Amino acid sequence: MSASLDQNGLPPDNGEFWLFGYGFVLFFVVAHEAASSPDCVKVLTMAPVEMCICRSLIWKPPPHFDRRIPGFVTGYVRRFWQARYDQPHDPHVHYLNHRGTPTNPGRVVTLLERSYWETLTDHHDTAPDRVWGTAYRIRADKVDEVKEYLDIREINGYTIHYTPFHPAPAAAADGGGPIRTLVYIGTPDNDQFVGPQDVQALAEHIYRSHGPSGPNIDYLLSLHDALEALSPESGDEHVTDLARRVRLLAGRTTKTLTAGDAPHEFKHAKSIEEQEETEK
Repeated sequence: MSASLDQNGLPPDNGEFWLFGYGFVLFFVVAHEAASSPDCVKVLTMAPVEMCICRSLIWKPPPHFDRRIPGFVTGYVRRFWQARYDQPHDPHVHYLNHRGTPTNPGRVVTLLERSYWETLTDHHDTAPDRVWGTAYRIRADKVDEVKEYLDIREINGYTIHYTPFHPAPAAAADGGGPIRTLVYIGTPDNDQFVGPQDVQALAEHIYRSHGPSGPNIDYLLSLHDALEALSPESGDEHVTDLARRVRLLAGRTTKTLTAGDAPHEFKHAKSIEEQEETEK
């Protein structure tokens, strides 16, 4: 891959289209059965099909991908500072809550530009220089289909950005430069951005939040476990501390708390049935 960058500091796409997942991976399923997916947060009717916009995690690959690479981006900080609820502005769109309810929205991760984060008072006052995650290359024959939809929509406070993704050394095919990736980020000016919070209060909020996709704690613990497994360098203090706190809360209520119902199994989704199975 070429290491040359454009005026915005982005590498060329080399005719490829990649999505970066840091705890938020966006994908769609084209089928009338789309709404039956437990992770489906938005169903857009586009006759004669429905397109299900799903938010997933690092270990749940999107359909239509043909390559997966672990690695990182720089210049950002990952935080559980995005509320999770949906407001139906479009009559053609059916919204579902994900890890919370309108009265008690869950918390999901977003990325903040490090320069902005440094102006805030954060209870976690340090953050790794690298935000680790996974990049997925979309199959060449599906790129136009995916880009046509993704490039025109804001998804519940998350907007499209492009950023250089650096493959982990062991995953770099040719030792070349970074990859241009699309990433969805909940910027601070969206109305679902909640900003810095007391860490214990945030952990307790995650612990008690629950939505149609399941408990908010499953999202947190699954993200934590996936990051721990990704690379010896991929840990995130913010995520790790929150995971530790919710596990302590679970211990006080004599509940066993694991992310066992979110298997870290990488597989291609070749059909709707396989996609739904992957998400269980």
